[in-house]
Amino acid sequence: MPFSVTWHTILDELDEVPPDTSFHTPLSEKPFRLQDVQEHRLLISYREQDTTIPLKRDQFETLYQRISESPQPFDLDRLPADAEPYATIISVHPRFEIDQREGVLKNTDSPTPSSLVDASLTVENQDHKTVREEPDLPLYSDSLLLIDALERYEPTDLETMETSELVNLYTLCSDVQRNADDLRQNVRSLLLDRLHHDQPVHGQYGSVQRTSRRNRTLKDDQTVIELLEDQGIDRERVTTVDSSKVDEALEVTDLSESDLYEINESQYVRKADVDEERKESRLQGLKDQLAAADNPETDQLQDEIEELEARIDELTSFSSASEVD
Repeated sequence: MPFSVTWHTILDELDEVPPDTSFHTPLSEKPFRLQDVQEHRLLISYREQDTTIPLKRDQFETLYQRISESPQPFDLDRLPADAEPYATIISVHPRFEIDQREGVLKNTDSPTPSSLVDASLTVENQDHKTVREEPDLPLYSDSLLLIDALERYEPTDLETMETSELVNLYTLCSDVQRNADDLRQNVRSLLLDRLHHDQPVHGQYGSVQRTSRRNRTLKDDQTVIELLEDQGIDRERVTTVDSSKVDEALEVTDLSESDLYEINESQYVRKADVDEERKESRLQGLKDQLAAADNPETDQLQDEIEELEARIDELTSFSSASEVD
């Protein structure tokens, strides 16, 4: 494939990038932004630097040829220090991928988004002003409520928080943990079909690897005891007290539970109830605030909402017995 086709695909991808998108270099992790896209060069600037740096098309072509002509992935250590942005930009092409763990730039058979660009790229036209869509997942809703609670309470010192605030945090953390684990297990089931043993797969935030573990379950008692007795092992050496049979015996004897068991009691907090209606009301308010985030009246609306919530909390907040006159 001629480089001109690849180059224009890269330009098409970059045209779809929002203006405030942040890129970063693959080895030094230096963030930079795209200032201008031209036919024969790109202009970039590093964060906290006023000068722009040109990235020339012929240098992109040289790097493209080195990648295409070799059957092996291109080792990023071969790049001059000031040439790292070239690798980042090439990786926005759907058929090129940077593996930061291995430190290589390589061809890929399936379209792969660049992990070095903090934006979603596609060659298809996108309307970046499209109304944001919220995932229809319990985890999203509960996470949003938890984030809101963390921002309102600022729990840097739990000891100073009100009991009602601690109850809210505990409830939301419990809901987020449960829903996150459900989602994690569903994702794990899908990944098992896509991963191979000893072949880690990397994402932007980490990597996963398929592993195996051994679970052992004894065969029936008679089989185990007979086989061991054939090898000269007395059954008394492998038989143990069965707690379920002990409980049955306790019911027909004068012994107490403490006679046969070492008993240790511990206290814990258990979520007893969830006010789903109150959660839904607060959640809808947060979604409305997100939807109005670009509205110039948002700050005024936010102040009014917080004032109203403060009045509601004052009327409905928890009061301990010591606080009651």
